Amino acid sequence: MDHLASAAVGVWVGVGSRAEERHENGLSHLLEHMAFKGTRRRSAQAIAEEIEAVGGELNAATSVESTAFYARIIDSDLPLAVDMLSDILQESVFDAEELRREQHVILQELGAARDVPEDWVFDLFQETAWPDQPIGRPILGTQRTVRSFAREQLSSYLDTHYKGPSMVLSAAGSLSHDALVKLAESHFANVPAETGPKAVAAQYRGGERHEFRDSMETQIVLGFEGVSYGGDEQYKAQLLAGLLGGGMSSRLFQEVREKRGLCYSIYAFHWAYSDTGIFGIHAATGEEDIAELMPVMFDELERVTDGVSETELSRARAQMRASLLMAMESPAARASQIARQMLVYGHPLSPEEILDKIDRVTVGEVRDLASRILSGSTPTLASVGHDRGLPGIAEIAERFAAPSPA
Repeated sequence: MDHLASAAVGVWVGVGSRAEERHENGLSHLLEHMAFKGTRRRSAQAIAEEIEAVGGELNAATSVESTAFYARIIDSDLPLAVDMLSDILQESVFDAEELRREQHVILQELGAARDVPEDWVFDLFQETAWPDQPIGRPILGTQRTVRSFAREQLSSYLDTHYKGPSMVLSAAGSLSHDALVKLAESHFANVPAETGPKAVAAQYRGGERHEFRDSMETQIVLGFEGVSYGGDEQYKAQLLAGLLGGGMSSRLFQEVREKRGLCYSIYAFHWAYSDTGIFGIHAATGEEDIAELMPVMFDELERVTDGVSETELSRARAQMRASLLMAMESPAARASQIARQMLVYGHPLSPEEILDKIDRVTVGEVRDLASRILSGSTPTLASVGHDRGLPGIAEIAERFAAPSPA
């Protein structure tokens, strides 16, 4: 990206909340917080001051299957950024006072998440889809687990999971690949070369979970087991989500919001993981509209199994294509793309390769995938708010000829 004067660089680790044991739930996220709280060479204040002294920024994020530590800097400050990333990942001290402070911060974060129904409903949804499994537990952890963590657990978790094969140093922007390689060799040579433990295989189950709140709006998420990101099926699933509920022209938005006015927000999504996935719809509606909304949602799901027009699919393709290409104009987004592709495939995918996979998807393939998704697993239903008018999970399963909950 020669036209830029800045760069993004980071270390993406193929370890997230899914790697945690039950008593470790939330440890990946706490580790992300503690990475900036002091090393053997730098105090927490020094970390903040050094990066901001050159106008840069450091940040991190935890997901189900990965954790990212990254920086945005002017290109001349790439060596500093790599040095700091290396330092926080290999030399963090996990000071006891800083640990107590961050535990308190995360407890506040947990409270804030629960106070936002449109966020909280997805925690309930994930937990219901994969109950009693690491993949179904909240990334932030629970109040009990977060309070229980000690310095030794952080150090042990880091030593156990942060191994060379699961770590990718990725960068994009105004920089030289050869220069980045030299920085990697000088700063990460001591990262252990052995492979860390594998995540527990996911066992999708489905079911229903409702949390009553006397609120004006009810948050509803309905889903079915989707596909993993290992093959080309993920592109079909993303296109299906796009044409069904990916924008203002989508089927769900037009039928539910524009024609009937049954909700403020409605969209479809597909989340892909290494060995599973989930396809779903999120809607936010008033109590008085739930009973009418749900059958309309079911009708639109059934209609997509009857057929998809080439016009709809072309529109969904255009949305995916634009999203991909626009993201490539951002150094941070591009560095993240490369890193995630390295973790999944072992090599980066060219934009042309991805676009070709998207363009090859046919209307018949989208229709067939929709049929398999809707009838292939027990549905998952989660809601926060009023539940009057919500059908039971057995009724939904019968509607789509899907397996009933065990």
